[in-house]
Amino acid sequence: MRRYIATLTIMLVAITVMAGKKESSPKAISLADQRKAEYIFMEAQKHKMDDNYDAFYELLAHAHEIDPGNTAVSFYLGMCMLRMNNTTQERCEQGLALMKEHFEAQPEDLYETTFYSDANMQLGHPDEALRALKLLNERNPNRLELQVRLAEAYSHTGDYAQSNATYDSIAAIFGDAIQITAGKLGNYQAMNDSTGALNEMRHLYYKAPQNADYNIAMSNLFQHYGMTDSAFYYLDRAQEYEPDNGTVYLVRARYYQEAGDSAEYEQQIFNALTSEHLDVDSKLGVLLTFIREQLAKEDTTQRINNLFTVLIQQHPHEAKIHQLYSEYLFTLKDYKGAIEQLGYSLDVNPTDADGWRNMVILNMIDNNYAEAIKVSEKALEYNPDNLDLYRYVAGSYQQMKEYDKAIKMYENILSLTDSTDLESRADVITGMGDAYSEMQDTTRAIECYQQALELDPVNVGALNNYAYFLAQRGQELDKAERMAALAIKAEPNNANFIDTYAWVYFAKKDYTKALLYIKSAVEKDEENHLLEHYGDILWFNDEKDQAVEQWTKALETDPDNQLLQRKVKDKTYYEE
Repeated sequence: MRRYIATLTIMLVAITVMAGKKESSPKAISLADQRKAEYIFMEAQKHKMDDNYDAFYELLAHAHEIDPGNTAVSFYLGMCMLRMNNTTQERCEQGLALMKEHFEAQPEDLYETTFYSDANMQLGHPDEALRALKLLNERNPNRLELQVRLAEAYSHTGDYAQSNATYDSIAAIFGDAIQITAGKLGNYQAMNDSTGALNEMRHLYYKAPQNADYNIAMSNLFQHYGMTDSAFYYLDRAQEYEPDNGTVYLVRARYYQEAGDSAEYEQQIFNALTSEHLDVDSKLGVLLTFIREQLAKEDTTQRINNLFTVLIQQHPHEAKIHQLYSEYLFTLKDYKGAIEQLGYSLDVNPTDADGWRNMVILNMIDNNYAEAIKVSEKALEYNPDNLDLYRYVAGSYQQMKEYDKAIKMYENILSLTDSTDLESRADVITGMGDAYSEMQDTTRAIECYQQALELDPVNVGALNNYAYFLAQRGQELDKAERMAALAIKAEPNNANFIDTYAWVYFAKKDYTKALLYIKSAVEKDEENHLLEHYGDILWFNDEKDQAVEQWTKALETDPDNQLLQRKVKDKTYYEE
């Protein structure tokens, strides 16, 4: 994808240059060139259908170069410019200009004009968006979706009265609908016309006063205007007509939450989760909202666990509930609990590739690498082509210091990796280099790092790991500095990459710069993995008390680290 962006950028520069050199009298295009451009355009569309977007973009640019007057080519090339990665406002405007050529030539084209209108609306040109929709509606007077878009466009331009008039025209042709009422309510509220909003809602309500959804909608509108008694009146009527309607509990919960009544709010949440008439996805949405609120308040009580217990009792074989419970326990760093819940989910849905991957990662985070390998092997029975699982096995062997097994697994991964996927092959070879580095096989480690960079010269993992390898050994430090700088340029907020850069300066004995960068790395390191390096660099900046303080913090997360124990206890490691 990195190469595609570069290719497309070159194309856009070429297009910009062509636009800048446009002559006052357009050059006549021969019939042969017109046919050639049309053929290339058809070929481009085939590549798009095959999801080969690189070829699609390149062929479009070529067709446009041959025949700039082909407005269909111009339209799709303009669309590409809007959708490209990291696009700029200037390029978006260039894309709109190309799309406009086709709109002016063929405003009746349904898809193209609709997209052109949407693009103008999103890029801050509502008047042009409205003009396009009006022309399209004139040519397609009986298309409901276009009339709804027109009403919405009037609303976006601030012409709420015309928007409501359009909605009335829709209702006259197609009949009343909740969507029409919702659109008109939004307009009345934007105009601060509470009387108009309430009358509009009543107009729909009296068509079916025993409809629970209409009663809930009435309740919501009264609550919006602060008329709580009327809001609860219609909510009670909704519950009277549908006693087990779970949505009623959700609305009540929101009302109590806004009123600050936390006890009643939680009771309504419980009622919603135990309702037999609320589907599982809705219940999970309720619970997810509740979890976020409790985590924001740093609530560590059992109430969330109790709600999960209630849900699981109701739906014991619903994998999504166990997945959400696992994710919640993960946020609490209860990795074993998260693994247990994810295990239940996989029992229900054993072909869930993402679930297996997360199970492996959870075991690795929990430092249970042997189990991570067992889970990976089980996962591969269901997902034999998932190379990520093989990589987790290799990484787990490395963590267990079984480097020979790790290297064999990397070799296996390499044999399964597409020979044209240079970035992935470079990643695998970098992993092999890391394993050889841990084995103190310097020659093979260097060979691997260099081979990885030959395949993919901008591979950030190879650049960073090779730089750190050299810094650890005090070798080729200028080269290490250049590579570490390239890695940071690619990922400026990567704490590990900044730490490597700091460590290169530490190896160069430039302790002032090393301290500057290690402080930046520690600020970005959420897991506190870099505190030992921070202490080392502080020590050589003659800030020894602070160094011991950081080593002590590091020892809390890595209590079996004998070197750290020695630094904290003896305070003589760097003096011997």
